[in-house]
Amino acid sequence: MDFQNRPGGKTGTGGVASWSETNRDRRERLRQLALETIDLAKDPYFMKNHLGSYECKLCLTLHNNEGSYLAHTQGKKHQANLARRAAKEAKESPSSLQPEKPRVEPKKFVKIGRPGYRVTKQRCPHTGQQSLLFNIDYPEITDGIVPRHRFMSAYEQKIEPPDRKWQYLLFAAEPYETIAFKVPSREVEKTEGKFWTSWNKDTKQFFLQFAFKAEPKLNVGAPPMRGHMPPHMPAPRPPMFAPMAPPAHMLPVPPPMQ
Repeated sequence: MDFQNRPGGKTGTGGVASWSETNRDRRERLRQLALETIDLAKDPYFMKNHLGSYECKLCLTLHNNEGSYLAHTQGKKHQANLARRAAKEAKESPSSLQPEKPRVEPKKFVKIGRPGYRVTKQRCPHTGQQSLLFNIDYPEITDGIVPRHRFMSAYEQKIEPPDRKWQYLLFAAEPYETIAFKVPSREVEKTEGKFWTSWNKDTKQFFLQFAFKAEPKLNVGAPPMRGHMPPHMPAPRPPMFAPMAPPAHMLPVPPPMQ
C-alpha cells in the first residue's frame, strides 16, 4: 500500500481524523467531565419534556440525550447566559451580596420599678437664661452600669399624640424602668458649663443640667434715633388740615358753684 501521498499519515496509523470525528470526540470528553462534576438532579435549567428529549430552560435549546445537554452546559452560550442571569439577580437584590450584619440581642432583665427623681427649675439672674437640673436616684443599680440619657423627638414616641412644641428627655439604667420628662422643644445650649452630667457612685445619684438658648428680645418700644427712620416705616406726611378749636357749644361746661 502506498503511504507516500497521504498527507499527515504514518505507517501503521489510521490517518487524520475528520472534523466531525474530532467534534464528536470533544463532546464525549466534555460529557464525561461534566458527569463527574455536575449533578443533573440539582440543575435548575435541566428539563425532560414529554417527547423524551431534554431541554435547557435557560438557553431554550433541545437535546437528544443527557450527554448532549452536558456538553451544551460547557459551551460559551450557556456560560454567557449564566453570567447574564447572575448579574441581573445581583442588580435586583444588591443586599444579598452584602455581608449580613451581626444581630444584637436585646438585654433581658427583671425591672424593679421607677427610680426617684427631683427636678429643679433655674434662671440666671444676669441673663435670664432658663435651665433645668435633674437628680435621679438609683440605689439598687446593677454593678458596672452607668445611667444613660438622650433627647427624643415627640414624633418618636407612641404614647401621646405628637406635638412639635415638646420633646422628651429619657433616663435609663438597669434594672430600673426607663423614665422620660416632657420639656419644651427649644434648642439646648451644649457649651461648657451650660450642659454637664455627673454620676456619684457612692450615693448612687445621677445629675444632669442643661440650659435653653436665650431667645433674642425684639426692642419694639424703643424710639428711633433722631434723623434716622426705619427702612420699613414710611416718613410721616404733614397733616392736610390744621387742627381747629372746637365750637363754643362743644366746650365743657364748668360745674356750678356752691
